[in-house]
Amino acid sequence: MKIFIDTADLDEIKELASWGIIDGVTTNPTLVKKSGLSFNDIINEIFKIVDGPISLEVVSEKADDMIKEAKKLVSKVSDKFRKNVTIKIPMTPEGLKAVKKLKKEQIKTNVTLIFSANQALLAAKAGATYISPFIGRLDDIGQEGMQIIEEIMEIFYNYKIETEVIVASIRHPIHVIDAARLGADIATIPPGIIRKMVKHSLTDIGIKKFLADWEKVKK
Repeated sequence: MKIFIDTADLDEIKELASWGIIDGVTTNPTLVKKSGLSFNDIINEIFKIVDGPISLEVVSEKADDMIKEAKKLVSKVSDKFRKNVTIKIPMTPEGLKAVKKLKKEQIKTNVTLIFSANQALLAAKAGATYISPFIGRLDDIGQEGMQIIEEIMEIFYNYKIETEVIVASIRHPIHVIDAARLGADIATIPPGIIRKMVKHSLTDIGIKKFLADWEKVKK
């Protein structure tokens, strides 16, 4: 399973990319706002740090406007990194129209704010490169978010659908394990959760013991 980092924090992207575990980046207007930097500055830096799919979100509501915005976003990225641009499109009828047209123009899309297998199927049919089911938000309202991942993966497997599934709105490391066990293509994970994944109390204890024993070894 590929791991994307879900943030626009350049320091976090640089640090976690240095671990050799980051395959791509997802952003959204909220994450960009939190960074405090200009959108252009952020995207140019992100593309230099991570050589993989980078999701940039449109904020228009009409298909034609989404398409114009998508093309503008693509044009802002240098030719060297253009292959990695992915446009985040909302799961709406207008969004599906935009996805269909963008596919014809060979612009990759990531259909976001998906909360059901029905929505996932329609987005894939429209030609989405990726879909992003938001499992944490489903958990928040008392549903089992991972249930829709199971449903989506079964449907996509049955029909050999090429659209890749990005498990999004991840709230804890168990979500990551569940996503991997269900065969999801990608999990997009906040930096804090990635840091939790690397930690284990027994690892810390083991390191301390090895260091203490080493101090007792005759040099």
